[in-house]
Amino acid sequence: MQKRTRLALIACLSGFMALDGSASTVHDQNYISTFIWRSNDPKHGGFSGLELSDDGLSFTAISDRAGWTRGKISRDSEGRISGLKAAPVTPLLGKNGRILSRQRADSEGLAIAPDGTAFISFEGKGAARIMVFTSLKVPGKDIKRAPEFSTLRANAALEALALAPDGALYTLPESPRGNGPLQVYRLRKGKWDHKLQIPRSKTFDPVGADFGPDGRFYLLERGFHGVFGFSSRVRSFALRANAFTDERLEMQSAPSTHDNLEGLSVWRDAHGDIRLTMIADDNFFWAQRNEIVEYRVLP
Repeated sequence: MQKRTRLALIACLSGFMALDGSASTVHDQNYISTFIWRSNDPKHGGFSGLELSDDGLSFTAISDRAGWTRGKISRDSEGRISGLKAAPVTPLLGKNGRILSRQRADSEGLAIAPDGTAFISFEGKGAARIMVFTSLKVPGKDIKRAPEFSTLRANAALEALALAPDGALYTLPESPRGNGPLQVYRLRKGKWDHKLQIPRSKTFDPVGADFGPDGRFYLLERGFHGVFGFSSRVRSFALRANAFTDERLEMQSAPSTHDNLEGLSVWRDAHGDIRLTMIADDNFFWAQRNEIVEYRVLP
């Protein structure tokens, strides 16, 4: 995120300290669990993008300081996260194998193709773009930008990123200018279009996205409420040729229920239920927490 002032975060302290892993949501019955992810790695934190394996036992995460890590998830007999082991956070590399400069290092959204190709969206002054990596271990390169990317605000650009089953990329800015619907940018066969829109509300801004195993487009949104902390919601949509339809509210949390959830991965568990796994960006601030939160999509 990299955009809340330290004073605003301190103001939220009272709300975060009150968290106890419980949930007060629109759909209480679909809450599964909250896992607090702690580490002695000095680069651990700021997680804004998340991808889980099909079985929910492996993950890849990126931080908003151009770092990435992979790890394994342990689950109890009820499928709740009971433990997590991850490699140290490693810098993403750009052109010529160099660590990305600070202005170009605000990595936000993550999408991984079946062959392991990774796509990462970025915001930052003049740096709104998507990079592609054949592997996160090797240097990546910028994808040709849509012309509209140059008009996006520095700290409110491309946070949400999703890869469709047909290989098309979908992204949208966190906080676009104006009060109209959310504009979705789609990259298909090397060409960008902006034919798709999503209804927008004043309370929530889009921060994460994924296509579920059911083919629906899932959008994670965040609300900021000052001393009352953050709220979150996930909406899902059916995707038609040039329209999102059949909007559904899959979860919505009250302020201070969870920390600053920014990354979303949607998968199907061993019982056949679709799960929403979300990760919080702690802004590298002691009053916040790196937590992984899971909900179940209700039938």
